[in-house]
Amino acid sequence: MIARVLPAILGRDFRWLWSSAAVTNLGDGLLLAAGPLLVTTLTREPLAVAMAVFLQQLPWVLLGIPAGAIIDRVDRRRVTIGVNLGRAIVLGLLAATVATGTVSLPIIFVATFLIGTAETFADNAASALVATRVPREHLGIANARLTGTAIMTNQLAGPPIGALLFGLGMAIPFGVDTIAALSGAVLIARMADRPWSAPEGPRRHIRHEIAEGFSWLWHHPPVRILALTIFFFNVTFWAAISVYVLLAKERLGLDDFGYGLLITMGAIGGLIGSTAYGRLERRFALATLMRAGLLLETVTHLILAVTTSALVVAATMTLFGIHSVVWGTTSTVVRQRAVPSALLGRVTSVYMLGNVGGAAIGSLIGGLIAQRFGITAPFWFGFFGSALLLVLIWRALVEIAHAPAAED
Repeated sequence: MIARVLPAILGRDFRWLWSSAAVTNLGDGLLLAAGPLLVTTLTREPLAVAMAVFLQQLPWVLLGIPAGAIIDRVDRRRVTIGVNLGRAIVLGLLAATVATGTVSLPIIFVATFLIGTAETFADNAASALVATRVPREHLGIANARLTGTAIMTNQLAGPPIGALLFGLGMAIPFGVDTIAALSGAVLIARMADRPWSAPEGPRRHIRHEIAEGFSWLWHHPPVRILALTIFFFNVTFWAAISVYVLLAKERLGLDDFGYGLLITMGAIGGLIGSTAYGRLERRFALATLMRAGLLLETVTHLILAVTTSALVVAATMTLFGIHSVVWGTTSTVVRQRAVPSALLGRVTSVYMLGNVGGAAIGSLIGGLIAQRFGITAPFWFGFFGSALLLVLIWRALVEIAHAPAAED
């Protein structure tokens, strides 16, 4: 079974990387439900709920670019170990405040910012590890395996378990995630400790290396258009999803566990998308898959804005989950193949700045809109914004899908 899920062609190092990703994503999945639920025990203000999401994304905006330059300078394996240990410390302290009843909104906001900071380095370094330790011709399989595992753990298993554990004791899911982060660090440490060679040539100031990453992305049209597309679609998507917990509770009438199950339905769709990706890739052009997926995302916002049925929302999010995996796998492979290995950290950081920066801006916009106009307003914003963006980039999706591979 291990050989089937993690074929030998991906290498021994990938198995440890996958194992670390599985356990840390499970822990993060617990927080996906437990985090918003913890905030709602202190306040139901939409802006405050959205602010917790915003602060977890903010480190990518502030630190994402220098983080990419640093990752291109140092051993990416050791960086991943270190940030997982740092994340475990923050989660442990947060669990202690919850257990002792001293938790407050400022503590939650600081913790989410620090966790987001750790993820800024960990996600960038892990992406570079995949691209450098898996043969390029097998990157599609490797990324599909990681995506499918993330769905199973972060979205499918994690949220309902997190909601259940939160009901048993509010501190429990945060304590379990602490253990998961520690385990992730140990598993990454099992990867081969290959001698790290610094980039050739004289060491330049970090701002010059950052500028090189920006310049490469901006002068590579397919990757540039892909980065801009993800940025703007993340603004519209996260404007809506930042108040998703309030939509579930106040409009759909769900309890804590029901909210966790609603997240799980999207994960089921993602698992279907992960399983079917190979067949879809062989049957349809990548541009067709991208266009269909973004069209589905646009319609998703409309449905969530008008329905009051939990069953309709669950079915809609299942379809959305399929799109998110197909789109995510395709865009990741396009980027990893197109970027030279020496620039992976910097270009990935610029790319992720748009990715997570869009999420941070969207979360803040969503909270403000919901505060002023009601819970459904961010979903209407997502629908009209996504529809306009889709019209503008419809033709460019062909160029993105056929980006040439880099020659290292």
